[in-house]
Amino acid sequence: MTSEYFVVRGTVEHGDERGRELGFPTANIALRDQAGSVGDGVWAGWVQRPGGERLPAAISVGRRPTYYGADGYRLLEAHLLDFTGDLYGETLVVWLGSHLREQQKYTSAEDLITALKNDIAAAAQWTSSHPASSLPAPGEGELGEVRRLAG
Repeated sequence: MTSEYFVVRGTVEHGDERGRELGFPTANIALRDQAGSVGDGVWAGWVQRPGGERLPAAISVGRRPTYYGADGYRLLEAHLLDFTGDLYGETLVVWLGSHLREQQKYTSAEDLITALKNDIAAAAQWTSSHPASSLPAPGEGELGEVRRLAG
């Protein structure tokens, strides 16, 4: 069975630390294609650190409509499951494997936190049945470029 993935390689940048304030710190990667919508939404996937370590993640791609509406900067935000540490300045490879839902605007931080908890549970379930060893080779794309790969 062939799987399809979106893959992004990028350097972790400082953000507004809203994910950290909500209890879900993220690794933020700027996306080159600000006009496009390929890959937007919340995903289950994997993140590879420079040393080769692969960690499961819940990943948001888009403009963060709860805080910025349609005018936000298009960004990839990866919440690495069961990880604590500093990723600033690291160049990561991110595989978007299963589209969990579209981006949504929430009316309260509590509603957003509930959704994030559900996303993390769904990402943990998906990654447990799609091991990192089954991922396709990421290849070499431009930093911040979203590419489609067959697995």
